[in-house]
Amino acid sequence: MKKGTKHLLSGLALGVAAAGAIGAIIMNRNGKPKRGRRRREETGASDVWARPGMQVTFRAELMPGREASERTFQVTELLRSGRVLLSGAVGEHTQTEFEPGR
Repeated sequence: MKKGTKHLLSGLALGVAAAGAIGAIIMNRNGKPKRGRRRREETGASDVWARPGMQVTFRAELMPGREASERTFQVTELLRSGRVLLSGAVGEHTQTEFEPGR
């Protein structure tokens, strides 16, 4: 292969790689997945499953032999992870531990 042809092909390959990198940057900027998540967390999403002051009831499988009134606690704090802290119950708890809201 001639020297001029090699230079032409290597320049073409370099141009294609640069175009691909620029395309990837543009696609990442237009998607904006991280920025949208941050804004929703800062503003307080409206689709949260529990709020402070809410009454939640543990599923009967987790506290067998107790009535619903004995399994009901009040949410004191909602954590960023989606877990809650309850008054009268120790530890962090997830949505799956409670009966579905009515």
